[in-house]
Amino acid sequence: MLHQRHITTSPVEVGKTTPFPLVQIANRNTLLHLIGLNTYHQFGQQYNPHFFFQQFSETLATENKQVIHIWEDIWRQKPAIVLSRLNAMVGLSERIPARLTQIRRVDRPLATQFLEMSHLQAVTLSKYRYGLYLPQRYFRVLSPEFQEQIPANESELLVALATFSLPRRIERDGKLYRSVELVRFANRLNCTVVGGLDKLLKGFINEHRPDDIMTYADRDWSDGRSYEKLGFTRLILTEPQQFWLNPEKMERYYPHRLPHEVSTHRLLPVYNSGSIKFVKLLI
Repeated sequence: MLHQRHITTSPVEVGKTTPFPLVQIANRNTLLHLIGLNTYHQFGQQYNPHFFFQQFSETLATENKQVIHIWEDIWRQKPAIVLSRLNAMVGLSERIPARLTQIRRVDRPLATQFLEMSHLQAVTLSKYRYGLYLPQRYFRVLSPEFQEQIPANESELLVALATFSLPRRIERDGKLYRSVELVRFANRLNCTVVGGLDKLLKGFINEHRPDDIMTYADRDWSDGRSYEKLGFTRLILTEPQQFWLNPEKMERYYPHRLPHEVSTHRLLPVYNSGSIKFVKLLI
């Protein structure tokens, strides 16, 4: 787990004020922005928070600093996934070379189960689902503690998953592209498949031959550099997404999916940092 030595617990001087605690991961230009809901409620009564978190991230990006916004409700709902992602940043996850894995399609129930256990965002339906499986003969690359968690009769382990949309015709610069969206990507909890996304992308491309692949990087957690290393080009930064948050149940709702029986009277309007849209041209 993320150890105390990996963070600096005193506030970090960044040249812009924030009412939320800000800590730094040791030896990295990565800051954790800890958003408590009581403080957020008070903040929202005095200021319009619509663009606050996005602008905070973008301002610090000019200083080569990455900000990760950790909301209290996300932490309470999915602490294991939050810790898994933070541990991966400091090299504490199980590192599995992608060359040891086998790629093949994954059925919808297994993909849903995997994403619910390993991804912070809600599971969405996707046309194509591809996974990386680690054969039993390579379980030896895993730590003894991790191996103990694997059922004795398992012949392989699903360690990474990517889901893709149906192709759509998209016009860019007067030219039509057969475009596919990379909808979700996740490593198995407490694992990092080194080169995993690259292998999944290549496997999908070889089978379906799209003209391009587009995707979104969650700005609350990512500056998109990992996509740029894979040949993606940054297009736009989208407007922050609003959610209605129930602070008692720690549940979020999209405005267009708010249940009829739920009133917004006691809900908090919260805004994330938006997303960075990327595209990888293949023709």
